[in-house]
Amino acid sequence: MRGCRPRALLCGLLAAVAAVAAGGRTLPHLSDDVPFRVNWPGTEFSLPTTGVLYKEDNYIIMTTVDKEKYKCILPLIASGNEEEEKDYKGPTPGELLEPLFKQSSCSYRIESYWTYEVCHGKHIRQYHEEKETGQIPTKNIEGQMTPYYPVEMGNGTPCSLRQNLPRSSTVMYICHPEAKHEILSVAEVTTCEYEVVILTPLLCNHPKYRFRASPVNDIFCQSLPGSPLKPHNLEQLEKQQEMMKMPFRRVKEEEMHSTKEDKFSSIHKPVAVGSHQLLTVGTTHISKLTDDQLIKEFLSGSYCFHGGVGWWKYEFCYGKYVHQYHEDKESGKTSVVVGTWNKEEHIEWSKKNAARTYYLREDGTQTVRMVSHFYGNGDVCDLTEKPRQVTVKLKCKESDSPHAVTIYMLEPHSCQYILGVESPVICKILDTADEHGLLSVPS
Repeated sequence: MRGCRPRALLCGLLAAVAAVAAGGRTLPHLSDDVPFRVNWPGTEFSLPTTGVLYKEDNYIIMTTVDKEKYKCILPLIASGNEEEEKDYKGPTPGELLEPLFKQSSCSYRIESYWTYEVCHGKHIRQYHEEKETGQIPTKNIEGQMTPYYPVEMGNGTPCSLRQNLPRSSTVMYICHPEAKHEILSVAEVTTCEYEVVILTPLLCNHPKYRFRASPVNDIFCQSLPGSPLKPHNLEQLEKQQEMMKMPFRRVKEEEMHSTKEDKFSSIHKPVAVGSHQLLTVGTTHISKLTDDQLIKEFLSGSYCFHGGVGWWKYEFCYGKYVHQYHEDKESGKTSVVVGTWNKEEHIEWSKKNAARTYYLREDGTQTVRMVSHFYGNGDVCDLTEKPRQVTVKLKCKESDSPHAVTIYMLEPHSCQYILGVESPVICKILDTADEHGLLSVPS
């Protein structure tokens, strides 16, 4: 049960018990696609009357290895989407994506070494820059089984590791209302066979491909006579996990304007990424300001970008810092400093690494396509016992929306990160980059 992930001991117990019927009763099927959360409310407890339905006789008796006994009341799981999907008479997924295939549209993603180019319906290219019928397939994306529409693409560059057979890819298109056809991920699933996930708003018009956040379904376990409120081993495990979190600096929402961040926060204006919790790859429409004002505030570090997929989110303030954080309603905000800006350290780094990458125009002239900046002296990493560091790659990305921003984080090595930031806004300032990749307000 994915919702129980931090409580591995309990998940194992429930999985073993749920595999059989208690007292001859038929238990509901507990799918790993549906998240659950176990609560320990004690004997004085009333079942919720709104939301997910519960029945007093829909329970199992759970016994731990220490002979502690609990009566666990299970939710009644039902899906309310069948009627809408059954009555749908609109375009097929292929027809919805047809405008994307017809126009000359390409999506890009920068990895630590390779850059991936997906030109929809045409080709997929990997390169390195020096210095409706049947069952709808789903993919587990950050703990959520997400429907996708696959497009197979073959006849790629011959693969020397597979007797020069051509490379091939499966492009998986998934619905995201705020996306601009970004590449969410690229993976080599087997040798020279790739899997590319594309976020697109076009599929969202089809009910079978819409994103649906799975609610967490509560299971209520009441201790029976002679047993503690919560299993003893589970309490010990939770204490151990809490100790493991200590290297991460836990910061409450009201404490965010303290110590290291004080000097940055008086003019800090974070940018919201949108309402979707699962697929917030970082695309947002950031400003009602004029372009000149936006560029000035971005380069001064007072206009920060937020993004990220899954449990961790990311905050980037140009010329100041990169933070990784997780927000929880109960425990507040866990924040990790991934890197901080030091101009002298970056200049030293740029002498050994490519701070500017160029693009050759059709007329033979070249223009700056991307700049890379080094942010070091982050929080100490448990695995390496060294400070975290991140290379921020700022890339020009044309878009129908002039103020769209895409931001994502990669970790090619333990606690050494790459932060990709792509936007039409960046296109306006790349040509100001000096030999070290440092940017300035266009004159």
